Amino acid sequence: MSQSRRAEPQRAPGDPVPRPVVRPLIRPSARRSHVPPLGVYVTPDGGIDAAVLASHATAVDLCLIDVTDPALDEHDPARYRERRFEMVGPVYGVWHTHVPDVAPGQRYGFRVYGPWEPRAGMRHNPAKLLVDPYARGFAGRLRYGPEVVGSVSTEREDGWWLGDPYGAPDETDSLAYVPHSVVVGQLPPPPPLTRPRVPWAETVVYEAHVRGLTMLREDIPEELRGTYAGMAHPAVVEHLKSLGVTTLELLPIHKSVAEPRLAAHGLTNYWGYSTLGFFAPNAAYATRAAQEQGAEAVLDEVRGMVHLLHEAGIEVLLDVVYNHTCEGGDDSLHLAWRGLDNPVYYLHDGASPAALADVTGTGNSLDFRRPRVIQLALDSLRYWAQTVGVDGYRFDLAVTLGRGNVGFDPDHPFLVALQTDPVLSGLKLIMEPWDVGPGGWQTGSFPPPMAEWNDRFRDAARGFWLDAPKQGVRGQEMRGLRDLATRLAGSADLFGPGDPPLVRGPVASVNYVTAHDGFTLADLVAYDHKHNEANGEDNRDGSDNNLSWNHGIEGHTSSGDDATTDPWQAIVPPRRKSQRNLLATLLLAAGTPMLTAGDELGRSQGGNNNAYVQDNETSWIRWALDDAATDLLETTRYLLALRREHPALRADSFYLGSPRPYETDPDLLWYSETGAPMEVDTWNQPGRRVLQMLRPGPSAGDADVLLVLNGGLDDVEMTLPPRDGAAPWELVWDSAWDAPEVPADERGPRTSVTLDALNINVLLSRGDRPG
Repeated sequence: MSQSRRAEPQRAPGDPVPRPVVRPLIRPSARRSHVPPLGVYVTPDGGIDAAVLASHATAVDLCLIDVTDPALDEHDPARYRERRFEMVGPVYGVWHTHVPDVAPGQRYGFRVYGPWEPRAGMRHNPAKLLVDPYARGFAGRLRYGPEVVGSVSTEREDGWWLGDPYGAPDETDSLAYVPHSVVVGQLPPPPPLTRPRVPWAETVVYEAHVRGLTMLREDIPEELRGTYAGMAHPAVVEHLKSLGVTTLELLPIHKSVAEPRLAAHGLTNYWGYSTLGFFAPNAAYATRAAQEQGAEAVLDEVRGMVHLLHEAGIEVLLDVVYNHTCEGGDDSLHLAWRGLDNPVYYLHDGASPAALADVTGTGNSLDFRRPRVIQLALDSLRYWAQTVGVDGYRFDLAVTLGRGNVGFDPDHPFLVALQTDPVLSGLKLIMEPWDVGPGGWQTGSFPPPMAEWNDRFRDAARGFWLDAPKQGVRGQEMRGLRDLATRLAGSADLFGPGDPPLVRGPVASVNYVTAHDGFTLADLVAYDHKHNEANGEDNRDGSDNNLSWNHGIEGHTSSGDDATTDPWQAIVPPRRKSQRNLLATLLLAAGTPMLTAGDELGRSQGGNNNAYVQDNETSWIRWALDDAATDLLETTRYLLALRREHPALRADSFYLGSPRPYETDPDLLWYSETGAPMEVDTWNQPGRRVLQMLRPGPSAGDADVLLVLNGGLDDVEMTLPPRDGAAPWELVWDSAWDAPEVPADERGPRTSVTLDALNINVLLSRGDRPG
């Protein structure tokens, strides 16, 4: 070996006293002249090749773990036998070995030797068994306690253990207390990839949780509820297709573990933003049968889900969390990256003593200035795209992934790789364009072909329809019309700049009103304040800037009440209309709409706007629908059908507000309530809350679409824009209607409409315009 082993005491599982170093009879392979691929892979001779990054280590052991007594508790050290194999290295920081006669399903991990100098960022502790960052499967569960903390720790009063960040290493063997990596065999090729490849202009994203979407769905067999197989059940597919959803975005399904604080309180990280394995699916979402068969069966179930959704024409995107890991701060877990190569994997502040630079709010941030960190993310992304067949990704806290030496860089190597990689550049790539570090808000700053969550759209829609009216009923001025108009037109102010300009188009704006993080649609109209007491943080967690409006009473109708009893009869109808206003704004605006699962059904979380620890009926979608939920579902279907049927509602490029080449009509027109074009002075009128937006059909025979908005508290008579010989306007939807069917007395040509307070009308002019 190129470097000598540091004299660290070794421990057999549960053995508190030093024992002689025992070396295996099988010697490691000879040094190779190239860097072997990271991870553990089966070889044709029935063995495995293993490689792991540990550039600051003095030695690394590959540890094969056998279960010798399955009757014992999984956290009993006597249950296991460990075989250690020296690895050769480092080759450019990578240690590697070959071991014959190792079958798929074998448990393994690594022990890493080297300096324990936490003030210099070095945290090598061979007493801690480390998982493989490239593991494609896991077995066993994490048990929280001092055994899984790298340094000597103390127990807090609330039951979780914190290490001394600069203290001595903890010498308790962790083997029986941590998940074990599992060897996955050579998988058969996935079913032929028939990616739907939905054009961006036709894309409708549906954000859902694998477990929460189906746990309460009674027409799905009980053994499939909350599983990958359940996500592809015909009942789910039919619901998505009937809505008009083209693209299913799944909250994280990478292997994750809960934070120690949550575990101490009997809670879990339901959303999954606490990653332990970037290559392995979360086995907890697989059917019991697949879990019992092992890691390969779990992976096959995920691949089967993707294949069935593809057959239905539905794309699958994964919400991925490469900005941080589950290990937390320096005083917390010691499971993988921290013990393998802490200075390389984690972003540090450059000070002495070394301290983590946390730009994610989770205790650690992966350091995307490091090529090996970029490689980890790219290798993981390619694996899920090629082996599992997913169609794209939503990147959590994506600004962290583009941080260089001087902050966020749109030309960061990772972002350049996404643009140019032959596998990844053709997928849908959606960025969450912020983190909590300096300069962390970067909406509009990512390069094409990436799209971005548009928080400005969210705030404009909520502000116009909820927060401003809430201020208005208190006698304050109501604002927000110009900002809403900008968002309805595709947010060119955010996504138009570039070289060349306007190249990204409005589809780069992923519009949303709600997401997993925050109030549901039903709660936005029923709560002025968050109610997160069940999360165990004294209601301190979650945002206070909700831009919500309870319409006069906090909360939903209580048990025994209904919408016809006092005082609810005055509150419930405007709440329902507000939901329809927000849905129409989302689904009919230029850009890519994202609908949060359950909003189409009126799902409530009881005012919890940060339900990340609620793996229960607070978060699960309830499918037993009353009349109001049925009406809302039909309204959502109808609005998405309008979007699908009329090209004027699916803009692929930014509006110019003037005729395009070889066309005679402007591609976007704005009118006041008088039917006259909006002028600069009209836009600037204080308190203006009414507007008409005309989007001409892009081709001969396409209908023109007119959105008429009244965001004021009084009814308004609106004169519609003149047609000059074109087909007359027909009213096709009014947010005042509980159900989307046009009443008989509202049918026929229109030259004017009367809009109630806080109201949207949609009108169509069908047929060719005069040439």
